[in-house]
Amino acid sequence: MTEEKKLLLASNSPRRRQLLALGNWEFNIIVSDVDESQFADEAPRDYVLRLAQAKALTVAAKASLENIIIGSDTAVVDGGSILGKPTDKADAERMLKQLRGHTHQVFTGVAVYQVRDGKMMTELCITDVPMRDYSDAEITRYVNTGDPMDKAGAYAIQHPDFQPVASMNGCYASVMGLPMCHVTRALRQLDLYPTADVPSACQTLLNYQCLVSSAILRDSQP
Repeated sequence: MTEEKKLLLASNSPRRRQLLALGNWEFNIIVSDVDESQFADEAPRDYVLRLAQAKALTVAAKASLENIIIGSDTAVVDGGSILGKPTDKADAERMLKQLRGHTHQVFTGVAVYQVRDGKMMTELCITDVPMRDYSDAEITRYVNTGDPMDKAGAYAIQHPDFQPVASMNGCYASVMGLPMCHVTRALRQLDLYPTADVPSACQTLLNYQCLVSSAILRDSQP
Protein backbone atom coordinates (compact mmCIF):
# COMPACT_ATOMS: atom_id res chain seq x y z
CA MET A 1 0.00 0.00 0.00
CA THR A 2 1.39 3.39 -0.94
CA GLU A 3 1.80 6.07 1.68
CA GLU A 4 -0.79 8.33 0.03
CA LYS A 5 -3.50 5.70 0.60
CA LYS A 6 -3.14 5.10 4.29
CA LEU A 7 -6.21 3.58 5.89
CA LEU A 8 -7.91 4.85 9.02
CA LEU A 9 -10.49 2.78 10.88
CA ALA A 10 -13.08 4.98 12.57
CA SER A 11 -13.75 2.51 15.37
CA ASN A 12 -12.29 1.31 18.63
CA SER A 13 -14.02 -2.06 18.35
CA PRO A 14 -11.54 -4.92 18.84
CA ARG A 15 -13.71 -7.09 16.59
CA ARG A 16 -13.55 -4.60 13.73
CA ARG A 17 -9.79 -4.21 14.16
CA GLN A 18 -9.35 -7.98 14.03
CA LEU A 19 -11.48 -8.30 10.91
CA LEU A 20 -9.88 -5.42 8.98
CA ALA A 21 -6.45 -6.90 9.68
CA LEU A 22 -7.42 -9.96 7.62
CA GLY A 23 -6.62 -8.07 4.41
CA ASN A 24 -3.05 -7.31 5.54
CA TRP A 25 -3.67 -3.61 5.00
CA GLU A 26 -1.74 -1.21 7.18
CA PHE A 27 -4.14 0.99 9.12
CA ASN A 28 -4.40 3.30 12.06
CA ILE A 29 -7.34 3.89 14.37
CA ILE A 30 -9.05 7.16 15.22
CA VAL A 31 -12.12 6.71 17.39
CA SER A 32 -15.19 8.56 16.14
CA ASP A 33 -17.66 10.21 18.47
CA VAL A 34 -21.11 10.58 16.96
CA ASP A 35 -24.63 10.72 18.31
CA GLU A 36 -26.15 7.31 17.58
CA SER A 37 -29.74 8.31 18.25
CA GLN A 38 -32.21 7.06 15.66
CA PHE A 39 -34.27 9.64 13.78
CA ALA A 40 -38.05 9.39 13.93
CA ASP A 41 -39.34 6.88 11.36
CA GLU A 42 -35.78 6.19 10.16
CA ALA A 43 -35.48 2.81 8.45
CA PRO A 44 -32.72 0.48 9.70
CA ARG A 45 -30.79 0.62 6.41
CA ASP A 46 -30.86 4.42 6.43
CA TYR A 47 -29.82 4.47 10.08
CA VAL A 48 -26.70 2.30 9.74
CA LEU A 49 -25.58 3.99 6.51
CA ARG A 50 -26.04 7.45 8.01
CA LEU A 51 -24.01 6.55 11.09
CA ALA A 52 -21.27 4.84 9.08
CA GLN A 53 -20.87 7.98 6.98
CA ALA A 54 -21.03 10.24 10.04
CA LYS A 55 -18.25 8.26 11.72
CA ALA A 56 -16.04 8.51 8.64
CA LEU A 57 -16.66 12.24 8.23
CA THR A 58 -16.03 12.93 11.93
CA VAL A 59 -12.63 11.26 11.66
CA ALA A 60 -11.89 13.13 8.42
CA ALA A 61 -11.58 16.34 10.43
CA LYS A 62 -8.50 14.79 12.11
CA ALA A 63 -7.09 13.12 9.00
CA SER A 64 -4.68 14.14 6.27
CA LEU A 65 -5.44 14.37 2.58
CA GLU A 66 -3.69 11.04 2.03
CA ASN A 67 -6.09 9.08 4.20
CA ILE A 68 -8.92 6.75 3.31
CA ILE A 69 -11.33 6.27 6.19
CA ILE A 70 -13.57 3.30 6.96
CA GLY A 71 -16.64 3.89 9.09
CA SER A 72 -19.07 1.17 10.05
CA ASP A 73 -22.25 0.77 12.07
CA THR A 74 -24.22 -2.35 12.97
CA ALA A 75 -27.82 -2.66 14.12
CA VAL A 76 -29.81 -5.65 15.34
CA VAL A 77 -33.30 -5.45 13.87
CA ASP A 78 -36.27 -7.47 15.07
CA GLY A 79 -39.75 -6.91 13.69
CA GLY A 80 -38.63 -3.66 12.10
CA SER A 81 -37.35 -2.24 15.40
CA ILE A 82 -33.69 -1.56 16.16
CA LEU A 83 -32.33 -3.09 19.35
CA GLY A 84 -29.47 -1.05 20.72
CA LYS A 85 -27.08 -1.82 23.54
CA PRO A 86 -28.81 -2.84 26.78
CA THR A 87 -29.05 -0.26 29.53
CA ASP A 88 -28.70 -2.81 32.33
CA LYS A 89 -28.91 -6.55 33.04
CA ALA A 90 -32.69 -6.57 33.01
CA ASP A 91 -32.71 -4.91 29.61
CA ALA A 92 -30.19 -7.45 28.30
CA GLU A 93 -32.39 -10.31 29.51
CA ARG A 94 -35.42 -8.72 27.87
CA MET A 95 -33.65 -8.45 24.51
CA LEU A 96 -32.35 -12.02 24.59
CA LYS A 97 -35.80 -13.37 25.42
CA GLN A 98 -37.26 -11.33 22.58
CA LEU A 99 -34.74 -12.71 20.08
CA ARG A 100 -34.66 -16.38 21.04
CA GLY A 101 -36.22 -19.07 18.90
CA HIS A 102 -36.74 -17.02 15.75
CA THR A 103 -34.86 -15.17 13.02
CA HIS A 104 -33.97 -11.50 13.18
CA GLN A 105 -31.73 -9.42 10.92
CA VAL A 106 -28.43 -7.62 11.38
CA PHE A 107 -27.84 -4.54 9.24
CA THR A 108 -24.27 -3.32 8.83
CA GLY A 109 -23.46 -0.16 6.93
CA VAL A 110 -19.95 0.60 5.71
CA ALA A 111 -18.69 3.97 4.49
CA VAL A 112 -15.35 4.38 2.74
CA TYR A 113 -14.29 8.03 2.46
CA GLN A 114 -11.35 9.28 0.43
CA VAL A 115 -10.28 12.56 2.01
CA ARG A 116 -8.40 13.98 -0.95
CA ASP A 117 -11.39 14.25 -3.28
CA GLY A 118 -14.30 13.74 -0.89
CA LYS A 119 -15.37 10.53 -2.59
CA MET A 120 -17.73 8.54 -0.38
CA MET A 121 -18.72 4.96 -1.10
CA THR A 122 -21.22 3.00 0.93
CA GLU A 123 -22.00 -0.68 1.34
CA LEU A 124 -24.91 -2.36 3.10
CA CYS A 125 -24.94 -5.94 4.33
CA ILE A 126 -28.16 -7.52 5.66
CA THR A 127 -27.85 -10.91 7.35
CA ASP A 128 -30.59 -13.19 8.62
CA VAL A 129 -29.69 -14.53 12.06
CA PRO A 130 -31.70 -17.50 13.39
CA MET A 131 -31.40 -17.74 17.15
CA ARG A 132 -31.65 -21.03 18.97
CA ASP A 133 -34.20 -21.64 21.71
CA TYR A 134 -31.84 -21.08 24.63
CA SER A 135 -33.19 -21.35 28.18
CA ASP A 136 -33.79 -18.66 30.81
CA ALA A 137 -30.94 -20.16 32.82
CA GLU A 138 -28.57 -19.78 29.87
CA ILE A 139 -29.63 -16.16 29.50
CA THR A 140 -28.93 -15.46 33.16
CA ARG A 141 -25.50 -17.08 33.03
CA TYR A 142 -24.58 -15.16 29.89
CA VAL A 143 -25.81 -11.81 31.19
CA ASN A 144 -23.84 -12.32 34.40
CA THR A 145 -20.62 -12.55 32.37
CA GLY A 146 -21.10 -8.90 31.41
CA ASP A 147 -20.49 -9.67 27.73
CA PRO A 148 -23.89 -8.49 26.46
CA MET A 149 -23.65 -5.01 27.93
CA ASP A 150 -21.73 -3.36 25.09
CA LYS A 151 -23.36 -5.37 22.29
CA ALA A 152 -26.26 -4.34 20.07
CA GLY A 153 -29.09 -6.76 20.74
CA ALA A 154 -27.27 -7.92 23.91
CA TYR A 155 -25.30 -10.73 22.30
CA ALA A 156 -22.05 -11.59 20.56
CA ILE A 157 -22.48 -14.21 17.86
CA GLN A 158 -18.94 -15.47 18.48
CA HIS A 159 -19.28 -16.00 22.25
CA PRO A 160 -17.80 -19.49 22.82
CA ASP A 161 -20.04 -20.52 25.72
CA PHE A 162 -23.40 -18.96 24.97
CA GLN A 163 -23.35 -19.60 21.19
CA PRO A 164 -26.75 -17.99 20.61
CA VAL A 165 -27.12 -18.69 16.89
CA ALA A 166 -28.60 -21.96 15.67
CA SER A 167 -27.19 -21.83 12.12
CA MET A 168 -26.52 -19.19 9.52
CA ASN A 169 -25.99 -18.83 5.77
CA GLY A 170 -25.09 -15.14 5.48
CA CYS A 171 -22.12 -12.96 6.39
CA TYR A 172 -20.83 -13.89 9.85
CA ALA A 173 -18.31 -11.03 9.85
CA SER A 174 -21.10 -8.52 9.31
CA VAL A 175 -22.85 -9.70 12.46
CA MET A 176 -19.53 -9.10 14.25
CA GLY A 177 -19.46 -5.56 12.88
CA LEU A 178 -17.48 -5.43 9.62
CA PRO A 179 -18.47 -7.34 6.44
CA MET A 180 -15.03 -7.86 4.97
CA CYS A 181 -16.04 -8.75 1.43
CA HIS A 182 -18.04 -5.52 1.24
CA VAL A 183 -15.04 -3.58 2.59
CA THR A 184 -12.78 -5.28 0.04
CA ARG A 185 -15.22 -4.48 -2.76
CA ALA A 186 -15.30 -0.80 -1.82
CA LEU A 187 -11.55 -0.42 -1.37
CA ARG A 188 -10.69 -2.00 -4.70
CA GLN A 189 -12.67 0.81 -6.38
CA LEU A 190 -9.90 3.03 -5.02
CA ASP A 191 -7.25 0.63 -6.35
CA LEU A 192 -6.54 -0.55 -2.83
CA TYR A 193 -6.28 -4.33 -2.86
CA PRO A 194 -5.66 -6.77 -0.01
CA THR A 195 -2.46 -8.80 0.01
CA ALA A 196 -4.27 -11.75 1.58
CA ASP A 197 -7.16 -13.97 0.53
CA VAL A 198 -9.83 -12.19 2.58
CA PRO A 199 -12.64 -14.78 2.26
CA SER A 200 -10.31 -17.62 3.19
CA ALA A 201 -8.76 -15.72 6.10
CA CYS A 202 -12.18 -14.68 7.34
CA GLN A 203 -13.58 -18.21 7.25
CA THR A 204 -10.49 -19.59 9.00
CA LEU A 205 -10.69 -17.00 11.77
CA LEU A 206 -14.40 -17.49 12.31
CA ASN A 207 -14.45 -21.25 11.72
CA TYR A 208 -17.36 -20.68 9.38
CA GLN A 209 -18.09 -21.78 5.82
CA CYS A 210 -19.32 -18.67 4.03
CA LEU A 211 -21.75 -19.14 1.14
CA VAL A 212 -22.00 -15.49 0.05
CA SER A 213 -18.43 -14.20 -0.33
CA SER A 214 -18.00 -15.14 -3.99
CA ALA A 215 -21.23 -13.43 -5.04
CA ILE A 216 -20.37 -10.26 -3.14
CA LEU A 217 -16.88 -9.99 -4.62
CA ARG A 218 -18.13 -10.71 -8.14
CA ASP A 219 -20.50 -7.75 -7.92
CA SER A 220 -18.73 -4.47 -8.57
CA GLN A 221 -21.66 -2.43 -7.26
CA PRO A 222 -22.80 -1.90 -3.65
